[in-house]
Amino acid sequence: MVTLYGISNCDTVKKARRWLDEQAVAYRFHDFRKDGLTPAQVDSWLEQVGAETLLNKRGTTWRQLSPEQQQRAAGKQLCALLTEHPAMIKRPLLEAAGRPLLVGFSAERYREHLAG
Repeated sequence: MVTLYGISNCDTVKKARRWLDEQAVAYRFHDFRKDGLTPAQVDSWLEQVGAETLLNKRGTTWRQLSPEQQQRAAGKQLCALLTEHPAMIKRPLLEAAGRPLLVGFSAERYREHLAG
C-alpha cells in the first residue's frame, strides 16, 4: 500500500498527486490538517529520516513561531511541535510498504522508489 502525506493545497503535493495519477499508481492521500497526525507517526518519521530532513524551516509556520518555540524544535519536544503544527513537516511524504520513507517530490526518485 502506498500512502502520500501532505497538505492538499501545497503545490508540491499537487505535483506528486498528479504524477501518481498519471502513472496509475494506487495510493491513499492523507492530509495532515484534515486527517491529523499521531505522535507515533511523527516519531517514526523522525527516526527514519531525521529532524533536518523532516522539519521545514523555510515555511511561514516556522517563521511565525516564537524564538522559544523554535528552540523547542532543537530538543526532544520536536515530535510534539510537529504534531501540533503539521505544516512544518516537509512534504510530500511517500510511504510504501517495505521501502524507506521519501520526503519531497521528484518524478525520477518516485519512479525508482516504486519500481524497485
